[in-house]
Amino acid sequence: MNRYYWGLLAALTALVGVWLLAGVGTGLDVESLKAARGEIEVWRDARPLSTAVLFFVVYAVVAAFSVPGIVVMTLAGGALFGVVWGTLLSSLASTLGATLTFLAARALARDAVQRRYGRQLGRINEGFVREGAFYLFALRMIPVFPFLLVNAGMGLLPIRTWTYFWVSLVGMLPATVVFANAGTQLGQLQGLDGLLSPVLLLSLVATGVFPLLARWGVTAVRSRRRHAGRG
Repeated sequence: MNRYYWGLLAALTALVGVWLLAGVGTGLDVESLKAARGEIEVWRDARPLSTAVLFFVVYAVVAAFSVPGIVVMTLAGGALFGVVWGTLLSSLASTLGATLTFLAARALARDAVQRRYGRQLGRINEGFVREGAFYLFALRMIPVFPFLLVNAGMGLLPIRTWTYFWVSLVGMLPATVVFANAGTQLGQLQGLDGLLSPVLLLSLVATGVFPLLARWGVTAVRSRRRHAGRG
């Protein structure tokens, strides 16, 4: 490994240390957040910048290691910083954490996986070279697969880091806005079951299905034009 990879591993190790020292590995649920809200708001009012930085770092660690509680962290962002700043901090932190996992998988496993399974992955690699951004966007908009699986899996495929970052940022933004906005009403929430109502879930699915339908429509139009040109 060169210095870049060693530096990456050192950074990830440091993030694990921050996570353990912070002692937030447990209790990431709505009730715990509601109970601690008063104390956190006092800290925020006294040290707004420090609170924002700490929130950002902890959120990035949660996202990087896919620790259960990302939705609760987004709720906390909305409760503490409002919809706009809560969305901004949560969105950037979640994307940064996801990108760290992506880079770790790329540094540690991509070459070995491609050497061993390159033939089987041939068509997938070709598809990602052509339209990797769209595939990633669809996965972000419709979270069918686990967060960790998407982050690590993308690191094994031919997609640029910058493309991965900005597509993830945009693709996760709608859900982040929804949950950050819900966080502003934290006192009325009784738990995640109440938050994830059928109407909310359907709206998120509809938001995710839209780009797929748009893609299908564009493909259909292109196909008709090609057939018309041949005729």
